Amino acid sequence: MEPAAVPHHVPLDAPLAAVRDRVARACAAAGRRPQDVTLLLASKAQTTATTREALEADARARAADPSLRPVLLGESKVQELVAKAPELVDLSPAWHVIGPLQSNKVNAALRWASCVESVASLDLARRLSTRASGRATPLDVMLQVNVSGEPTKQGVTPQDAAPLAVAVGALEGLRLVGFMTIGARSDDDRVVGEGYDLLRTIRDEVVSSGAPGTASASGLSMGMSGDLELAIACGATMVRVGTAVFGSRPAVAGR
Repeated sequence: MEPAAVPHHVPLDAPLAAVRDRVARACAAAGRRPQDVTLLLASKAQTTATTREALEADARARAADPSLRPVLLGESKVQELVAKAPELVDLSPAWHVIGPLQSNKVNAALRWASCVESVASLDLARRLSTRASGRATPLDVMLQVNVSGEPTKQGVTPQDAAPLAVAVGALEGLRLVGFMTIGARSDDDRVVGEGYDLLRTIRDEVVSSGAPGTASASGLSMGMSGDLELAIACGATMVRVGTAVFGSRPAVAGR
């Protein structure tokens, strides 16, 4: 399902409400509660002003309906995160890193991020552990799994995901909260859904393993603007939405 483009002049209240309605309808169809699916706005390539607009629209929606959970913000590039985050501290957003994280950007990322969803190696996990050990609360992390096997996608292989999860779960300063993937690049829902089902299977295996630090790894960050209904049907607990809310606005990093 391709989301409609959002013209630049349209306030974000309506597209945000439309996405929440899609999530609610998908949850109803799957026999799930909307409160069990978190909405992450992929604010990558959006200006600080546009990101603020989205957060303010979310605040208005939650004022009208206190049952709504706050949206999260997701950035792929650390330089965009550090450019925007200081300008938005008054709104207290929770930031997730959803793109590849280079080792030399770990300190900058941890200054603002509450979760790194793109952990795909033990080396990166150990670096995060070292930097996060002094934090008042553990850093939430998710393992990125390449369920489709496409060479253009980041992530650990499905075969290596469970052993890596067990190793990451044992590291100090980190809290393993789940798994993330980007769906297969395919118009065939069956192909995409098989990947999402595989991620859920990996999650279930890890959570039921009893290994230290894995009991909290129940999250499944999967599904985007075009296929969030399919992802929710497959068990997503978080969907990462950009185009359906921001549309084709100019991609300008920072302010």
